[in-house]
Amino acid sequence: MIQHEPVLLREVLEMLDVKENGIYVDATAGGGGHSREILGRLSDRGVLVCADRDDDAIGRLTRLFDDHRVVMKKTTFSDIYEDVMSAGFDNVDGILFDLGVSMHQLKDKDRGFSFDSDVRLDMRMDASLALTAWDVVNKYPQREIERILREYSDERFFRRIARAIVNCRRKKTIDTCRDLADIVVRAYGRRGKIHPATRTFQAIRIAVNNELEELNDGLRNAVKLLKSGGRLCVISYHSIEDRIVKNFIRDRSRDGILHALTKKPLTASSDEVRSNPAARSAKLRGAEKI
Repeated sequence: MIQHEPVLLREVLEMLDVKENGIYVDATAGGGGHSREILGRLSDRGVLVCADRDDDAIGRLTRLFDDHRVVMKKTTFSDIYEDVMSAGFDNVDGILFDLGVSMHQLKDKDRGFSFDSDVRLDMRMDASLALTAWDVVNKYPQREIERILREYSDERFFRRIARAIVNCRRKKTIDTCRDLADIVVRAYGRRGKIHPATRTFQAIRIAVNNELEELNDGLRNAVKLLKSGGRLCVISYHSIEDRIVKNFIRDRSRDGILHALTKKPLTASSDEVRSNPAARSAKLRGAEKI
């Protein structure tokens, strides 16, 4: 059993300001860590919508929460407005997004996210998607791979890595996560504080799951779902996501739609990072609907 330790839990709960009779949406319910604590603050009249795009997560959450106050929804950020409305809920009191790959997805070697996995490259958060990481690595033109690495991860060696991928696949297909990680390590020629393939895997995962477009859609849908005074909380893990969230809140604040709850993102304490290294790069931003 993979243990899920939610990041920035205290900060999220304070920012959401959970009302006991409120309606809340955990848009990335995943391992259920944040959901469990939100649910613990709701009365018998409160509602928690647990949403995720991953069938495995929905199955796990259904087993975890046998509670009349919990509504399960398999949905994407781009569809969450329609799906939550169709369940009979609007004017919600709070929405949480915990972005990126979940610990369950990362640690499950069969999902094809991990550097040291010998399974076929996959990286789909939703197994019903047609596109996989194998397709990106083995079929995309070099220029497109360069663009993905540059735009989705700020990888400074994007040309070198894309060229190495294309050169290798001319000889044989790049089938497993370990195959791809080894190519990137050789292209780097050295190792630093983080694994050389970290940014490459991040960029390809974002491309496969259309994550940045989904995030933009999710933020817009969140504003439509929130009641006046409702809270939006977003945890991001890299600068590209954080920039999208920061700019969205800034622009909607200028339009008089949102009020930013933080000038700068909240980050994990040194104690939390020691106990949960996944929190190291986490940044929490929030806003209240006017």
